[in-house]
Amino acid sequence: MKHVIIGTAGHIDHGKTALIRALTGIETDRLKEEKARGITIDLGFAYFDLPSGRRAGIIDVPGHEKLIKNMLAGAGGMDTVILVVAADEGVMPQTEEHLNILELLKVKKGVIAVTKTDIVDNEWLELVIEDIKKRVKGSFLENAPIIPVSSKTGYGLDKLVSAVDKMTEEVDAKKLGIPFRMPIDRVFTVKGFGTVVTGTLLSGKITVDQNAEIMPQQILTRLRSIQVHNEDTITAEGGQRVAANIAGVKPAEVKRGDVVAAPGLLKPTLLLDARLQVLKNAPRAIKNLERIRLYLGSKEVLARVIVLDKKLIYPGESALVQFRLEEKTTALSGDRFVIRSYSPMVTIGGGLILDPLPEKEKPFNKETIKRLELIETSAPEEVLEQIIMLKSHKHIDRNEVFRYYGREDFDNVLGGLIKRGKVKEVSLSGRSILLHETYLNKLKGGLIDAISIYHRKNPLKSGIPKEELRERTGLDIPFFQYIIEMLLAEKIIKSDGKTVSLKDFRITFTPEQENVLENIKHLFEEKKYSPPGIDDIVIKLDIPKPIIVSLMNAASEIGIFKKIKDDFFLPIDLYIKSKEAVLKVLNDKGEITVAEVRDLLNTSRKYALPLLEHFDEIGFTKRIGDKRIPGAGIKLDKG
Repeated sequence: MKHVIIGTAGHIDHGKTALIRALTGIETDRLKEEKARGITIDLGFAYFDLPSGRRAGIIDVPGHEKLIKNMLAGAGGMDTVILVVAADEGVMPQTEEHLNILELLKVKKGVIAVTKTDIVDNEWLELVIEDIKKRVKGSFLENAPIIPVSSKTGYGLDKLVSAVDKMTEEVDAKKLGIPFRMPIDRVFTVKGFGTVVTGTLLSGKITVDQNAEIMPQQILTRLRSIQVHNEDTITAEGGQRVAANIAGVKPAEVKRGDVVAAPGLLKPTLLLDARLQVLKNAPRAIKNLERIRLYLGSKEVLARVIVLDKKLIYPGESALVQFRLEEKTTALSGDRFVIRSYSPMVTIGGGLILDPLPEKEKPFNKETIKRLELIETSAPEEVLEQIIMLKSHKHIDRNEVFRYYGREDFDNVLGGLIKRGKVKEVSLSGRSILLHETYLNKLKGGLIDAISIYHRKNPLKSGIPKEELRERTGLDIPFFQYIIEMLLAEKIIKSDGKTVSLKDFRITFTPEQENVLENIKHLFEEKKYSPPGIDDIVIKLDIPKPIIVSLMNAASEIGIFKKIKDDFFLPIDLYIKSKEAVLKVLNDKGEITVAEVRDLLNTSRKYALPLLEHFDEIGFTKRIGDKRIPGAGIKLDKG
């Protein structure tokens, strides 16, 4: 079912609270001072069932000019509004300021209730209605129904309810598949339960015992119980007024303006990039570094305005700005805000958050302006793709990407990018991260370049050790392994498990090196299974030891020789024959000794022992006391 929050707006003493009481039977003035003075001071909440069967929540806001802060704390959760104008006074200053605020917050639907019609005559009422039409012309309420009512006599209430029902039918349902978020507008304690917070659930779903996070303090908590319209429930959905009992949080640790959200969704910030629209009737231009009051969700925070793309923002103009906040808050891209002058407190503008977690920006930076204009004006897919491209190096997950995107079509747009191959969702170390193809291609290119450089500098080595390559790239182990596996799957590289090389790389020798190798082969032919060591070769050929070591290792890697240990090599054909000879004895007797290998190969213990130890290492044989038996890696001829 679609859930809708209806807000009220209007000048003080124009009958907002009395109208809600007449519609719902609920008294929204709960404070002693409110009842004593007969005016609304803080937010009040009620609900009623519409003819369509929808249950609508109602937010009653104070109308006094000194209480705009409290009105703004509730205005961010409104889907629609009932603008209340008293028939005896007509449009007043706070009527207009409230209307400005609703325009800035992009409330799209509303009706106008003309209250106190029981104390004026018809001629006066008609004049007031005509004046209202003039005042709302050009606003979202220009074509809204204007319905005369009396909360005292009940006159017109049925028509108002019908108009409200039709209005709520046209409101878009909240997206439930995106992470939940609820700005807190009230905090109190209930004996035996602890801390309770209330607010309008802006999106998603919540359930009892679900984990949550209080922001910007980053306090992890659990939703012990949930109420919607004073009734216990297991689940609440976006668009509902919610009271949640939060576990392990003291009342002093949370306040109005904080947010209850899905863990990891939000991040505290002292900077916000935005598009700011200054009201036409603002008293003056906004200059760089001007101190203002920023209202975001249910929070008020002092901030300085950094104007990014012009020197001054005149009344009626808009500009890209950065807010530098005096205390931390949280936001998502796409959130609406209102600003008021620091003193005197007058509403002067509002707009849209573009980047909720920017770096410090300087005025007239072309790259900054281009980036923010792209976020603001481009198609959703282009915006999301750009965000993922810019943030891929941080290995961010869906929640973190959603912070920067903020739109309700997130899943659909992301799905399109993944389908087109522009974005990959990768599961690593228990996290699912989003990576742009450009970033992945850059990383792959970096690894390929590092391997190529290694090949050029080490032409006689078959590949670069994996750990050395990882250290050169600076990637963590799981992510490095993921990139390696991609390159292997694409058949760009090859690996023996320890080293990595380009797919087509082969060790090649220069004519001079080939000549040295031929001379080395001759030395081995003379000695058979008692081969020369490295130092012997160096002396015989009078060639520097590093050159001989390098050539022998390279020849071993490409299969000319078999490296048994550091100073013990065998020509590959002799190595194969040695295995065959040992295998024959094992087939015949089931075991073999070092002495038997020595005699079998016409060598000495100096060579027979390390050869058998090598066979042990590769699983060809297995040592039992002084004997070797067939290892796990050998297949005997059962005859």
